[in-house]
Amino acid sequence: MSEQRRAERLDLPREPRGLKLPRVDQETFGRWAEGIARGMGTANFIVYMTLVISAWFLWNTLAPSGLRFDPYTFTFLTLVLSIQASYAAPLILLAQNRQADRDRVGMEEDRRRATMQKADTEYLAREIAALRISLGEVATRDFVRSELARLAEELDEAAQRRQRRDRRQRDSSADTLAGRGGLEEPRDEVDGGHSGGGRQDAEAPRAPQS
Repeated sequence: MSEQRRAERLDLPREPRGLKLPRVDQETFGRWAEGIARGMGTANFIVYMTLVISAWFLWNTLAPSGLRFDPYTFTFLTLVLSIQASYAAPLILLAQNRQADRDRVGMEEDRRRATMQKADTEYLAREIAALRISLGEVATRDFVRSELARLAEELDEAAQRRQRRDRRQRDSSADTLAGRGGLEEPRDEVDGGHSGGGRQDAEAPRAPQS
């Protein structure tokens, strides 16, 4: 009843009909196929297979006819080798596909890392350029030392000019005082009294003698 209702509903997907095959774990089967392909690609497999085929030939050729299980033309051996080849080719292809998928994932990861490294390198390059620019604007020790030396020289020159100006001012004031002293000699009271009295006596008329 419930199945009938479900079949009548249009909002539910219809169940697939037909033969249901058993599901196989792709990862497990892939690892198994890679193991077989890796084993078949070794020298040990070739050596062991050569020994088995040689023993097969020798037994079915030299053994009594009643004990031979695959007489000449070796039909059974041909069938076994055909089955081996028919299974080996798909297993090898499956292993190659899985290896190609891993290589693709590895290449994508390498490309992503390369992109990240390129971005990091460009960022570091920009940061280094910015640091260079900022360091070019910062005063270095030699620049500060040269500026201090220049300022010290300017201060020494200014002090020397000030000393020369003060010396000239003192010399000019001394010359001014010396010039004033030459125009107006200070009077000596003793000299002025005697000289004045004598001059007056000389200029005054003498009194008549009696």
